[in-house]
Amino acid sequence: METANRVLDYYSEAAAMTRGGAPGRRLTGLPAQIGPLCERVQNLFLYDVVAKDFYGYDIPKYRLREIHVRSAANLLDKIFARSAAPLTEPRSLDKRVIGRCGHFVLLAVAALRAYRIPARARCGFGAYFNPPQFEDHWVCEYWDEAKGQWSFADVQFDSVWIDKLNIRHDVLDVPRDQFLVAAEAWKSCRAGTLDPARFGIEFAKFRGLWFIAGSLIRDLAALNKIEMLPWDSWGAQPQPNAELSAADLEFFDKLAELTETPDRTFDELRDRYASDDRVRVPQTVFNSIKNQTEAVGIQLDRPARDVAAASGTGRPAPH
Repeated sequence: METANRVLDYYSEAAAMTRGGAPGRRLTGLPAQIGPLCERVQNLFLYDVVAKDFYGYDIPKYRLREIHVRSAANLLDKIFARSAAPLTEPRSLDKRVIGRCGHFVLLAVAALRAYRIPARARCGFGAYFNPPQFEDHWVCEYWDEAKGQWSFADVQFDSVWIDKLNIRHDVLDVPRDQFLVAAEAWKSCRAGTLDPARFGIEFAKFRGLWFIAGSLIRDLAALNKIEMLPWDSWGAQPQPNAELSAADLEFFDKLAELTETPDRTFDELRDRYASDDRVRVPQTVFNSIKNQTEAVGIQLDRPARDVAAASGTGRPAPH
């Protein structure tokens, strides 16, 4: 019970990417309930890839750079720059910030944490975009107090997405066989029960075990409350179409063990992130879409091991 309480406490506290500025004051304009919250967040963003086909909106090219915004605070700056209206008021398509799945999730996670509701971003693959393929995707994993368990909410899926993709499941409680976290995808492919060629990004033609490996590292970072862009690359993330060595496979096997059931491996996954430069997010990363190295743009929190070392206690700092 003590570990369970520590886990929930940890994921109910904001960190560098989810503070929202003025410590979260702007976020409390959003609802605390998951359903209304998702509806409000959906009203703040427009997914660039389907904007024209799904919504009939042709995005000006200069605005496409908005998808590279990191941190909830910077997203909120962009949101209020487009419209000074309260976050709960409807926004026309031209007043929404251009984003992708990670942005929807990041703002929802930030809002839930502002209300001290445990939430975390999960990196993985959705089975409901173009079956039988599994598409690179993020969801919000939130603590459902009534059920006493974690649930997946697909924050991106408004009524338009649901209609276009003929979604039959509850997008506020996505079934576990419809969204696989990166660890589940990795382990299924390593066991031979699923084909790695089914996992990745269809429109970019990026698929394979190397892609899942990169998602494992992003998921580990998100579980340590450093939610990066889905196309940020650093450390041990493989190059596109890389062949993984036996040592690589062993390394990523271990990451899958750590991230598949993060409540059970909570202390170990935090220690691994703090101590291993191959997985820890540096202040400079490679933006794969821009094809360039760039600063994260926000000062990242120091991992627990670093804080403990600085304090001289030799133990992780309390959280």
